[in-house]
Amino acid sequence: MPLHQGAGSTPEQDTDTRRLSLNPFFGEADPVSEMTVAPPTHRLPDGPLPPSTAYQLVHDELMLDGNSRLNLATFVTTWMEPEAGVLMAECRDKNMIDKDEYPRTAELERRCVAMLADLWNAPDPSTTVGCSTTGSSEACMLAGMALKRRWSRRNADRYPATARPNLVMGINVQVCWDKFCNFWEVEPRLVPMEGDRFHIDPQAAADLCDENTIGVVTVLGSTFDGSYEPVAEVCAALDALQEFTGLDIPVHVDGASGAMVAPFVDEGLVWDFRLPRVSSINTSGHKYGLVYPGVGWALWRTSDELPEELVFRVNYLGGDMPTFALNFSRPGAQVVAQYYTFLRLGRDGFRAVQQTSRDVARRLADQFEQLGDFQLLTRGEELPVFALTTAPDVKNFDVFDVSRRLREQGWLVPAYTFPANREDLSVLRVVCRNGFSGDLAKLLMDDLQGLLPELRRQPHPLSKDAATATAFHH
Repeated sequence: MPLHQGAGSTPEQDTDTRRLSLNPFFGEADPVSEMTVAPPTHRLPDGPLPPSTAYQLVHDELMLDGNSRLNLATFVTTWMEPEAGVLMAECRDKNMIDKDEYPRTAELERRCVAMLADLWNAPDPSTTVGCSTTGSSEACMLAGMALKRRWSRRNADRYPATARPNLVMGINVQVCWDKFCNFWEVEPRLVPMEGDRFHIDPQAAADLCDENTIGVVTVLGSTFDGSYEPVAEVCAALDALQEFTGLDIPVHVDGASGAMVAPFVDEGLVWDFRLPRVSSINTSGHKYGLVYPGVGWALWRTSDELPEELVFRVNYLGGDMPTFALNFSRPGAQVVAQYYTFLRLGRDGFRAVQQTSRDVARRLADQFEQLGDFQLLTRGEELPVFALTTAPDVKNFDVFDVSRRLREQGWLVPAYTFPANREDLSVLRVVCRNGFSGDLAKLLMDDLQGLLPELRRQPHPLSKDAATATAFHH
């Protein structure tokens, strides 16, 4: 969660404005007197409000948020069927951690782990170890902890006295991996971008490994451009490294998005537990797993991959409960919704949904390219995501101008600069999810074509500072 400061210097004594905050119709018994009363915003009110009044105050302020269905920045699911919403409402009061009190919810979690183990070709899905999390960020933290603990056990004579663990990954990894390295005191070794390669290079990753490397992270679906990293090639490079040096480096696949796309529309791609070097995989159930936030999943090839000492067995409310999590209490609603989605769609349904999203992304990418003002970096051919920049001959506007102007129409399309070695490259990224239909894509293109003439007439780009030109930093 982002950090927020307190009220600061915001005055609560602006009575001329604040006393007009309540519409007289909000009051129930005496609407006239209610016009002179408004609750404070940075301290608890002295007394209660009627529920309808409290609702309306919060509801009205939230109208200023963006429309989530028009948010092409986020990978997170923004639409589910009404029946899923009903199930979630029925389960929001169930604490996921109370497995003894809610045994059927716990059973649905276990079934989801087994289904994912089968989907990702685990050697024995019936014995695969896994758990639900609040999202793929927590899942990545857990996977990283397991990698570090296994390394420290192998190097008990040197760690922590003389050895410092490191983790090898591409510079394009999601920020949760930076957090992991910071919080758990692991040195991040980053493979930089080079030229038109925007993710990890297998040989460069192997070259960064040494006896202190706890693992290599590969990303199945980079958030920068939607491309899959070459997991099999990374494993092959590490196989060669082991043959030459004896170093046995495990691989974790951060499949936050792609692990719920590739099994259905890229079935011939070998990236999962079919590769013996892949030790663990995570995914976001609330991304292309088609569930509202927040739920994620972490799975390990076998129980040997997850050190037993990391699993807490707690005698809690009458039951012996093994748990591996950074969080404790959380609602069971999202896990139930994940099981509903698996049951509802099956393999064929997921294939249809993900293929449709990819088709929309490809078609929309082609339409952007046909305008002549843009140059595509990716085309939505892996994740249903594509990235583009302005064409070399476009001097009147930049991607930040496009992002800002689309936001005026309600569309949230992020513009951002790539990391080290390609900081010269600024792009737009479009994420196509379930619910972003061909009709909505046409509306986006209509709005873009409507604003392009004005952008083309600009004397120069209006974004003076790329760091502050957009609100998107992910």
